[in-house]
Amino acid sequence: DGPVTLHITFFNAKYTVDSLCEGEEYLFYGTLTGGFYARQMDSPQVFRPEEAGTLLPVYPLTQGLSNKMVSRQVAEALHQVEQLPDPLAGSGLPRQYGLMSYSEALHAVHSPRDWAAIETGRSRMVFDELLCLTICFARMRQGRALRHIVPMQPHPLTAYYQALPYQLTGAQQRAIAEAIGDMCSGTPMNRLVQGDVGSGKTAVAAACCYFAFLNGAQSALMAPTEILAQQHYHNLAPLLERLGMRVAILTGSLSVKKKETLKAALAAGELDLCIGTHAILTADTEFSRLGLVVTDEQHRFGVQQRTALRQKGQDTHVLVMSATPIPRTLAMIVYGDLELSIIDELPAGRQPVRTYLINSEIRERAFGYIRRHLDAGYQAYLICPAVQSEEEEVAAAHLKSAVEYAEELAHGAFGQYRVGLLHGKMRPAQKEKVMAEFAAGEIQLLVATTVVEVGVDVPNAVIMMIENAERFGLSQLHQLRGRVGRGRVQSHCILLSDTDNPETKERLRVLCSTNDGFKIAEEDLKQRGPGDFFGERQHGLPELKVADLAADSRLLQKTQQAAGELLARDVLAVHADALLEAEDERAREQAHLVAGRLQHRGHIRAHRPLPVGTRHVHEAQLVLGAPQALQQIHHAREPQARGLPARGVYPGYGIEVARIFHGTFSFKDAATVFLQTR
Repeated sequence: DGPVTLHITFFNAKYTVDSLCEGEEYLFYGTLTGGFYARQMDSPQVFRPEEAGTLLPVYPLTQGLSNKMVSRQVAEALHQVEQLPDPLAGSGLPRQYGLMSYSEALHAVHSPRDWAAIETGRSRMVFDELLCLTICFARMRQGRALRHIVPMQPHPLTAYYQALPYQLTGAQQRAIAEAIGDMCSGTPMNRLVQGDVGSGKTAVAAACCYFAFLNGAQSALMAPTEILAQQHYHNLAPLLERLGMRVAILTGSLSVKKKETLKAALAAGELDLCIGTHAILTADTEFSRLGLVVTDEQHRFGVQQRTALRQKGQDTHVLVMSATPIPRTLAMIVYGDLELSIIDELPAGRQPVRTYLINSEIRERAFGYIRRHLDAGYQAYLICPAVQSEEEEVAAAHLKSAVEYAEELAHGAFGQYRVGLLHGKMRPAQKEKVMAEFAAGEIQLLVATTVVEVGVDVPNAVIMMIENAERFGLSQLHQLRGRVGRGRVQSHCILLSDTDNPETKERLRVLCSTNDGFKIAEEDLKQRGPGDFFGERQHGLPELKVADLAADSRLLQKTQQAAGELLARDVLAVHADALLEAEDERAREQAHLVAGRLQHRGHIRAHRPLPVGTRHVHEAQLVLGAPQALQQIHHAREPQARGLPARGVYPGYGIEVARIFHGTFSFKDAATVFLQTR
């Protein structure tokens, strides 16, 4: 545009002004203001001409820091990273997975040549972060596998199956078998039962509680809300009491006297199953012989809460349940320390819920559709995103509030029907009364907030309408929809939204197109990211610095593979580490235990103790083609050819082994593994 005069103003930046030299050329970057005759720029960034066209990082700042100050300090730090050791230097993983070195990655991210360099450098950082996390969870699982507890004894569950008014699905029976296998294995169970809404996870939990009872152990079932705890109690107590179990419920709304009586009975061993809320976690709640802890809706409890309940017993098994389908990529992280059972079948006779997306222009038609179902003897939900309209955000966004809406409907469109109200701000006794009336059919239309999202089970409720559906996440909408369709009658869910946002409309159409909770969760994760997927940090999602679990799922799968390769080099030594913990007189028993466990998992074919002086050696024959994890300490033909000693001490464990061998080894015949304690 030709030459122009530009007035530049710097505020409190004497150093910047003094560094500018008359006659030199500079580039100024900032917001241009002014009119036709004069242009102005306040506090711009200043660059040399040679910096033109380069990519410059933008850092998160705090008061007193400018981006240029941070960039200058980072540039100085980058000169030092050449001396920074690469944590994966000796592993061969960077070459195997096409990763740059760690110092190169830092340069690529902070001082990139182009966008491709940024992505390549970031990939290395993401790989390191996810690898560390994956290895940590794998170590937790290994440590749990090494911990020996008294195994529960097998007992038939015939009486339990016969007491059920229905037949369990194959997926439910499989989940029960997996859990009971854990409880009889001699190591503490730490298992997640994950299934879609209405898949029958509670029946699996009840079977495990009954199995614990047959072994003389108490169980605790913790639910996130009092409504859900009450529902579990009303559903399970009649069933399990017929089988001889003594069942009680412990919640915060009980009187002090009732709580004291229940806690005394628990401590005395006079109760076999305690169902409750966070009240179970209080310090004065003690169990006589707690053997099994079940937590429902696992993502609503923090790790500390789960651990606090587990620590109320010794050698306690843990079973966690979640009806919130979580994509496998995310489950690898959130539930990385848990074994996984998936219930992927719905009980016989269940029909998929039909879902429709409408706007407020046809709300009255939707009301008519709901009235026809009420006239036929069925019940309905009407879900609102807010409790009261006095809340500032609610009024500004024109959201439907449950309190006012229930009043409006009871005196208007549904004046001839019994309308109830349920929301989270009600007293526990009020909520319990409303739910009891709805379950008994005394309330025909229940206007509620998301307090009904979890676990409420009324098979006669066959239609639901959700106001302001755009305000909910896909997974939450799927959970709400799961409150209908719990019987054999065709059920319906109506999503009402006046949004003009095409992306939001497309998101809601996903829910209309499928009832598969796992597909919905995958889509929800893609659209909202892992942070919003769970909403609150205590739900167990680790805080990652670089990685994005939604965008980096491929890298996560690679780090899982890499972690397996790294751990394969010392996993047998970790197993052998259990031997080191034993006293001399117990060494033979411990060696037998470890070898027996490996044989049970199919890793070894046979084993036998070999007393050698004061040492206890266990000889075991590897199964042909056993995992690489068991090919590390063995009868190697030529270990010296790789510069490794024929005998030595495994680094970091102090386990003396026969012929350490770290390379890949192909078996033609079965090899021999020696585990020794000093």
